[in-house]
Amino acid sequence: MSTKTLVRMPAFFDDFLKPWNEWFDDGPTARMGRVPAVNIVEEDAAYKLSVAVPGMKKGDFEIDVDGNQLTIGCSKEETQSEKEARFTRKEYSYHSFERSFTLPDEVNKDKIDASYENGVLTIMLPKKEEARKQQLSKHIAIK
Repeated sequence: MSTKTLVRMPAFFDDFLKPWNEWFDDGPTARMGRVPAVNIVEEDAAYKLSVAVPGMKKGDFEIDVDGNQLTIGCSKEETQSEKEARFTRKEYSYHSFERSFTLPDEVNKDKIDASYENGVLTIMLPKKEEARKQQLSKHIAIK
């Protein structure tokens, strides 16, 4: 059978699926293009947070810590204009995002470090010395 049938889910699923449906309101990649992908990896001495944001510059970012809240913001405005004898065309482009993360208590906020290279913003969130000592593995002998 080569005909395709469109199956519509019952309306009570709409509210349940709403958060995911919003990703596709403006097309399959519209919302995903506005919110950068983030990876968080826990290492022995730190948490490593990587944000994929190609095409930006270091000066486009703002990183703030307020209490246990880490906020990463970025904004970039571009203007492109073309002028000919009979018309002028000017286009504006504005890209921005803001993401917030709750920091674990074991993060040493005074030593947070950030770098931007090859389109990836990397934020190192070092753990406090006491937290690292607590994580040391130990073999327990059975008596």
